[in-house]
Amino acid sequence: MPEGNRVSRISVRGFAVASATAVTTVGAVVGVASGADQGGSNEPVEAAGTTTLLADIPAGQQVQQASLTEQVQAQSDAADAHARQGAEQAARVQAAKDAAAKKKIADAAAEKERLKKLAAGKGNPDASFPTQATYTIAEVKAMAKQIVGSGQYACFSNIVSHESGWRYTAQNPSSSAYGLVQALPGSKMASAGADWRTNPATQIKWGLNYMNSRYGSPCEAWSFWQVNHYY
Repeated sequence: MPEGNRVSRISVRGFAVASATAVTTVGAVVGVASGADQGGSNEPVEAAGTTTLLADIPAGQQVQQASLTEQVQAQSDAADAHARQGAEQAARVQAAKDAAAKKKIADAAAEKERLKKLAAGKGNPDASFPTQATYTIAEVKAMAKQIVGSGQYACFSNIVSHESGWRYTAQNPSSSAYGLVQALPGSKMASAGADWRTNPATQIKWGLNYMNSRYGSPCEAWSFWQVNHYY
């Protein structure tokens, strides 16, 4: 065969393969059409490139996808729980701050009211009186009214009446308590004056300071005394 008309084996083989493929494809199409004409299966033929069904995914990959989904959900749940805990903690902290602020306001109001009551019957703890050899109960009471003040005098008087009967030299036979307010021991009153044994004014000043510092006022000291029978 002349060289110009020669067909290589590779070209012939490629043509044969292409021809066979074409014939096979045509046959498949004809066969499908023929089957449809002859009352064969009416199921649609799935075209190439359609969506892959879950059943088409290997079992191992299905398990892997399910595991990843569970992990994502677990992380989301954990984040939500953490956010709730943070919000609850913040709410508790704020509630504590609010309660502390309210208590502070209430305490300030109570202290203001207490001072107001004291001011209404304010006495003169620095009042001075002539020294005498002896003092009557009336004189001692007059001193107390001036030192203690009218607002607290009744309560102060109630305590002194029960403790000593307004006798500034009263001494408890079973203890070292002494004076109008029965200081125990009596020598405590030396902080108000060296003449604590014989000067009722010194005893009154010490007693008033004791009631104010320990209970807030003579009336609060009297309230305590009524329950406990001491102060």
